[in-house]
Amino acid sequence: MGWLFVFLASAFEMIGVVGLKKFSGEKTLKNAVVFFGGLGMSFILLYSSFSYLQISVAYAVWVGIGTAGAVLINMILFNESKSLGRIISVIVIIIGVSGLKAVS
Repeated sequence: MGWLFVFLASAFEMIGVVGLKKFSGEKTLKNAVVFFGGLGMSFILLYSSFSYLQISVAYAVWVGIGTAGAVLINMILFNESKSLGRIISVIVIIIGVSGLKAVS
């Protein structure tokens, strides 16, 4: 159950990041709800995962998935740089997160 909370928290973090990008460009209620709602729900779900998992591991996996996901989403949806260095860095993050999950 803990890992489900972490993965859902990461998904909501990515939703919040999309909202942040949109809200920083256009201050509308819809963009604010996506931004604050996504990040708020992310924190609630992450906090819920602490009942099942070590805080350090749950937090590190949440940050890793959220970071990699945010970079990929921004590359795809907002046409950010798709340089080889960025892609390799995301792969390294994913490998590190997978390793933490595997040993936990």
